[in-house]
Amino acid sequence: MRNYGGLVHAVGAFAVHRGGNFAILFGLAASVLALAAGFSVNISQLYNARSSLQGVVDAAVTSTARDITTGAIKEADANRSVKAFLDANDSAGILQPGQVTLDRLIVDKVAKTVQVDAHVDVALFFPIFGTSDTRRVTASTTSLYSDKTIEVAMMLDVTGSMAGQKIKDLKTAAANAVDSFLGNQDPAKPRVRVSIVPYANSVNAGQLAASSVYVETNANQRKQAPGNASAQPASASPRPDNCATERKGADQYSDAGPGSSMVNRDFLLSGFATNTRTAACPVAELVPLTANAATLKNVIKDLVASGGTAGHIGVQWTWYMLSESWGGVLNASQRPAVADPKKVGKYAILMTDGEFNLSYFDASGVDGVYNDAGKEATRTAATKLCAAMRDKGIEIFTIGFKLDEANAVTTLQSCASPDRGSVKHFYQAADGIELDTAFQTIARNIETLALTK
Repeated sequence: MRNYGGLVHAVGAFAVHRGGNFAILFGLAASVLALAAGFSVNISQLYNARSSLQGVVDAAVTSTARDITTGAIKEADANRSVKAFLDANDSAGILQPGQVTLDRLIVDKVAKTVQVDAHVDVALFFPIFGTSDTRRVTASTTSLYSDKTIEVAMMLDVTGSMAGQKIKDLKTAAANAVDSFLGNQDPAKPRVRVSIVPYANSVNAGQLAASSVYVETNANQRKQAPGNASAQPASASPRPDNCATERKGADQYSDAGPGSSMVNRDFLLSGFATNTRTAACPVAELVPLTANAATLKNVIKDLVASGGTAGHIGVQWTWYMLSESWGGVLNASQRPAVADPKKVGKYAILMTDGEFNLSYFDASGVDGVYNDAGKEATRTAATKLCAAMRDKGIEIFTIGFKLDEANAVTTLQSCASPDRGSVKHFYQAADGIELDTAFQTIARNIETLALTK
């Protein structure tokens, strides 16, 4: 017979002592859990402090670099600017006022960078094992600034299909874009200048017409125009208007100045405008490069919709407004800078609400101005001009507004420069809000590109 007495005795003994064993085990477990909880809280505290500090330092450096770029402050003012920003934002997140310490600021005038190193000393919620009750958290940020100037030419569609709410939306978006481009800079030494080129049946060259537009008075003159230094019987006063159509001949797809050949005012333009009961050219004149926002916005607010979509003529004049070759017929403040990618960024924004649908240079009569006459599509002339612009270093952004034509989308995609990283170059807008957003996004992207080495 088996002896169960020893087993019963052992179990009983364990029962007598199990309370003390469990208490010890529980105490140890509780201590470990408390340490783990405290450690976790500290880690979270330090992470949040580092995140807050990094955000403040990033913003301070970015803001300072932007202000140096726009001319709002000088390079020598960087230290004061960073300190002021840190002082104003030192309670961000879980940071305490006066907690952020600026360790180092370096302005590298060769690399065009602003570097800031900073730290905060964080008082830990749960000091462990007699260690220091504070931990130092550091952050470092480097941002590019630029002394590069920026030239932007905006081609604006004011054709008949833009009438009503669409032209209102364009006025709002274009005016806001002007503010974004020209705001916060030294007016005495502007870094950014903007040109606008409204287009429809043609472009209104305004005061430039006298020195750059050759008025054809008969069908025999529908050929390459002479240079503006040549005798100009057809361009002599009185002029019917300041309308300009396409160039003809060897200079059609170039940015050669009007000294090489003037831009034609096609003989067919007046008849086409009469037949279609539209304005020969937009009421709004083009505006060469300027840093005067009021000048640009005064033209924008008076935009009137009328006419067909001679988009290639708008592209042509957009290029001219960015071309140093045209400096000879422009006032000193309007002249484009000599092309140098290290010193100047040149950008075109081409906007339309439909397919480019008319051209004069390849029409044999008034009835052949529209594309449906069986001639080469106008978009072909536009894309040739776009390709030539890009070859000259001009970066092109395009915006389609309420487009419902596949060819129009293809034209804008073909004209746009290739995307660079997150910077898109072709946009579609379905309403006024999206149109405004497209212009604002392009404005930000142009600033980003200007700061890209």
